Amino acid sequence: MQDELRRREEEDRKRRQKALKGNRIVDPKLPPRRVWDLYSNRVVPYWATNSSRWGCPISHAWVDEKDRVDVLTPINGKEWPVPIPKDVDLRLIRIKMLNLGYEYTWLDVLCLRQVGGRWEDLRMEEWRLDVPTIGYVYDEDKVVIYLSGLGRPLSLKEGDLDSDWSWFRRAWTVQEVGYARIIAGDTPDGPMHAEPIDQNEKYKIEILTQFRTLPRWGQDIFSTLADMQKRVSTNPVDKVAGLAFPLWPLTIPTYHESESLEDAWTALVNAMWSGMQVKFLFLYPEAGRGSKKWRPTWEQVMTEPLPVDANCVGSVQHDDEKDEEWYEGPCIEKGCVQGLEAGSAEGHDRCGELVVEDVDGMVHTFKIIATHQYPILDGSYTLLGDNDPDDEPSEYWAVGQQLPEQRFEKVSVFAMADIEEARRFNKLGIAVKCHNILV
Repeated sequence: MQDELRRREEEDRKRRQKALKGNRIVDPKLPPRRVWDLYSNRVVPYWATNSSRWGCPISHAWVDEKDRVDVLTPINGKEWPVPIPKDVDLRLIRIKMLNLGYEYTWLDVLCLRQVGGRWEDLRMEEWRLDVPTIGYVYDEDKVVIYLSGLGRPLSLKEGDLDSDWSWFRRAWTVQEVGYARIIAGDTPDGPMHAEPIDQNEKYKIEILTQFRTLPRWGQDIFSTLADMQKRVSTNPVDKVAGLAFPLWPLTIPTYHESESLEDAWTALVNAMWSGMQVKFLFLYPEAGRGSKKWRPTWEQVMTEPLPVDANCVGSVQHDDEKDEEWYEGPCIEKGCVQGLEAGSAEGHDRCGELVVEDVDGMVHTFKIIATHQYPILDGSYTLLGDNDPDDEPSEYWAVGQQLPEQRFEKVSVFAMADIEEARRFNKLGIAVKCHNILV
């Protein structure tokens, strides 16, 4: 048995070591370093369990510092103080989880090394790997959620959504939704059993409506970012880190508490699935204001209105060695965009025209729309389109200027007025598949 445990420990050590490549985690689907063994009531290394998963993780609202206390507990061997609400007993949380039928669970304050322990350097090193991969811990069938604070009975009232300590407003809980949710602290006559007041599944207490409609991670990048706009975090960079799993990364940047927001955002975008990155190119309405024009800065996505998500197809590829991005897809070297200079006073979609010449020199005009208010001056532009025209017509287009060495500088975006207009345009066959470096 001891030999088997040593083998597991060594395998776990090697896996975590291989998962780190510089400042990137190349194996994001790591199991948690530790779990709470509810039977023995102690925190144990995950590799020491006989379980293929880690039970049901616990998500909870944090409480104000004045309402919590740091306790030393034998559950985690008193290795670090555990921050919990002053009126909470960890034994009752354990009983709750046992009654739900779980042998193991993951609770951040117990299983993730906290500030103030004996080995602060070790905490910082572990957090590089453990904090970014928290999202995978919650990638479970069920998550137990304490909406009113860890271990506290459920209490919902108007105004809770406005609190900086609300579960719905914390940055980390974006990725703690799970596939199904168990609300801890509820009672048979509690607020979670209220009936909707209309056919649209709205409840008298707004927080219930929001909870019942919680989305699971999807490909809606801008709705996820819009959700994060409304959230808060103790450390500003946590808002970037909390988006790692919801934005479909292939790899994940390591966690650095003192990293600048723009550096953290750049690292996250570079790690994102290319099919998510392409939505910045074709849907975000204006050029980035940082070192990259093809995608927005962190300040832009957190402070400005975001576009509606749409199903544009394509991929932006990142070259690590050159630190540049490129797109290969439909390209029109010269197209005249008209009618999108002025914004709409009512904020409605704006209608314009795209004028192009075919290979025979004949002029063709197509109806286009801008679903945003960013002005596109009348003039001639280079256009990049989504999709592969051999498969589907391009509906979404990035407007920009062609620079030397096949470099593309984005200005804005538009869409064809409808799918029929896109098909009519596609039949011209003037869009050529090109490789463009995005600046």
